[in-house]
Amino acid sequence: MARLLRAERRAVGTRRRARALTCFYQALLVLVWFRKGEDKTTLGAGCGVSRATAYRYVAEAVRVLAAQTPTLHDALRRVAADGWSHVILDGKLFDTDRLAETTVRVKGDTIDAWHSGKHRDFGANIQAVMRPDGLPIWTSEAMLGHLHDLTCAETLDITGALHWAASDLRLPTQTDSGYEGAGQGIHTPYKQPADGRRLAVDNRTYNALLRSIRCSGERGFAILTGRWRTPRHNTSSPTQMGATVRAALHLTHFEYRYLPESCEITSIPGRAGFTLLRHRILLR
Repeated sequence: MARLLRAERRAVGTRRRARALTCFYQALLVLVWFRKGEDKTTLGAGCGVSRATAYRYVAEAVRVLAAQTPTLHDALRRVAADGWSHVILDGKLFDTDRLAETTVRVKGDTIDAWHSGKHRDFGANIQAVMRPDGLPIWTSEAMLGHLHDLTCAETLDITGALHWAASDLRLPTQTDSGYEGAGQGIHTPYKQPADGRRLAVDNRTYNALLRSIRCSGERGFAILTGRWRTPRHNTSSPTQMGATVRAALHLTHFEYRYLPESCEITSIPGRAGFTLLRHRILLR
């Protein structure tokens, strides 16, 4: 992260010694924020900077990290090249504070734009694609909380990319019933008949097989929110949740050694490496 921040400062033309913190200590501040979800004012005070500076440092690092994540097509190509048989698509509502923004739904009445009736909570809808072992490989922009998973996937053209992966890469997608009608190559379970009849044996067997294949992918969001506390609840604008989750995704890929070769860091030489060992306790 320190190397990415250093490149960002050079790109925007920051003068030497013009910042209150070096790239290394800015990276340390941001990692503590991601790992522990600490208040930015407290983090700033601990690093000797103001609250406004701490907010700017975190926003800059989130933007830099989020920019490193691959596109959906690149992520699908890599999964296919690694020899995986399929991917898993899922959506999650990331919790946010209550918001006053409203919208008009199909029935004509006014509702809260970021409120999910299914979860009975306010939040941003984030779509993610996972490998069969559960490692998330791509996450989407933040969508309004009241939107259905299939609506989000179609609006962001995720379904189009998955159709391409199924036809050109031989990489089908497994999903839950929330994506029913997504199209060819995106497999969903059969729903129970509305008249109360029991599903046929073939359909029940298909659902059981689909659940057994898709179950490992359910841990994708758990990996992101279990390791990094910040995405669990957002107190800023929910539109920024997508960048925060993508930044956490990039950090997760670093820990799982899933970064592209151009991003791999084999060692941290000299004084910086020694200082990193001294400050690791802050991340625990």
